[in-house]
Amino acid sequence: MSGSRYVIRSGSDFGRAIAELRRRRGMNQEQAAELTGLTKAYISKIESGRTSSLLEHELRILRRLGATVTVELDDAP
Repeated sequence: MSGSRYVIRSGSDFGRAIAELRRRRGMNQEQAAELTGLTKAYISKIESGRTSSLLEHELRILRRLGATVTVELDDAP
């Protein structure tokens, strides 16, 4: 399996990248919550794209200023 690259245009894109990285690390949402100090419910909210409007606004500003936000996932754990 090779690494992946995600162009982040929305909270949903961001959440999908986090979910894939978590799965590649062999973690469930509960383990990710423990690792990050967040709740499992909040991890689920992020991964399903139900993020705060703040992230959406920040991504919109970056896009309109001509930036491309990308996340690159490596295979290494």
